[in-house]
Amino acid sequence: MTGGYPAPAGLEVTLGDGVLGLRLDRPARRNAIDDEMMRGLADAVERAGQDETVRVIVLSGTGDDFCGGADIVARNAGARRPATGAPEPAADGRPADGRPRAGSIQRRLPTAAHRLIPLVLSVQTPVVCAVRGWAAGIGLALSVAADVTVVAADATLWAPFAERGFTPDSGLTWMLPRRIGDVRARRMLLLGERVDGATAADWGLVHRAVPAAELDVAVRDVVDVLRCSATVGVGLTKWLLHAGTVASLDGHLRDEAFALELSSRSVDFREGLAAFQQKRRPRFRGR
Repeated sequence: MTGGYPAPAGLEVTLGDGVLGLRLDRPARRNAIDDEMMRGLADAVERAGQDETVRVIVLSGTGDDFCGGADIVARNAGARRPATGAPEPAADGRPADGRPRAGSIQRRLPTAAHRLIPLVLSVQTPVVCAVRGWAAGIGLALSVAADVTVVAADATLWAPFAERGFTPDSGLTWMLPRRIGDVRARRMLLLGERVDGATAADWGLVHRAVPAAELDVAVRDVVDVLRCSATVGVGLTKWLLHAGTVASLDGHLRDEAFALELSSRSVDFREGLAAFQQKRRPRFRGR
């Protein structure tokens, strides 16, 4: 059941019991994300932020890998030139060789990866990411942007940009120094160092590494905690953590007071107080 959420080819969407599952489903391509999948992911995350039935978003991949990056091969594949004569333009006005106009990357990114990653960072619904195999490029960015990322110890996290001769995108030059420090970020971004899951957890790049056979159970445990949490308070705490990266102390203290005012008006806040007084575990409803 997708609950009306977008499900383009290559993206499996499930919705149930408060959990929105977004599974990359192109195992033959290491779950590389094409433009339609990128839009589908962004639309789904944005909608989940407004959907009061969704308490957790889970990102994962089918098969042996989480995500091998953006599918730039499919994007850049164009028609072959005719054997003789000048190429005829395509019906949509593009040259017959398929090459876009100069500036196409700058025009496209704000509606693609540069829309998706800020949404994952800022949506008040917590995002959990499960990584096995490769997490490269946009796959790495998603694993860093998620609120809780659990990886297989033998997974490989990689920023392939230097080896491919171009520069990073998806906010990696912003996120990596903040997460693992400038030196380790340069090792990944300038030297192309590939980091295994166990090392990534040790660095604080991701939240936990487990043996590959235990990944699904470990992710389910995290999802269960968040699915049963005080969703309003958790969402506002996530907002504070994200906003605090650029706020002054005075501004951030005002944000904390605002968040406290809102969370203290929630049903779950009242349940938390009652549970404390009655010496029992709270039964949060996400309200």
